[in-house]
Amino acid sequence: MKKLTFIFLLLILASCKTQNKYSDFDYSYSRSGGFAPIYENLLIKGNNVHYSFEGQNKKFEKDFEISNDELQKIEAVLTQNNFRSIQEDYKKIYDHVSTAIAVKNGANSGRKSDAAFIMTKDKKRWEEVTNVFKQIISANMATADFK
Repeated sequence: MKKLTFIFLLLILASCKTQNKYSDFDYSYSRSGGFAPIYENLLIKGNNVHYSFEGQNKKFEKDFEISNDELQKIEAVLTQNNFRSIQEDYKKIYDHVSTAIAVKNGANSGRKSDAAFIMTKDKKRWEEVTNVFKQIISANMATADFK
């Protein structure tokens, strides 16, 4: 009985530890939804990055590191485009792939999503912010092997 209890506790602790990767981050870029749903996540904590993609009959996960220059570029783009003042539209849109960006630290901390679109006046700034994350993904996934 003691062995069974120990194994049970070990499983609980191990499962709690794996969720840490998905909740402890400085920057988060995610895309999800659509008729043929996709789930894409880019989580950055310090210089460590976790990327995952699932959809279109593909599944992939990769951990890698980015340079301080890339982190500074992210912050610069967020600041130049005044990330916190980008306005979301409040009309609900269904069946499209939406993008969400969360910043937990610094002057640009906040969360924005285009799940209900972005106001017309802020679309260009939103695209600039999303492009910096897309560039990191494309630079590090060029040789990715999808399952």
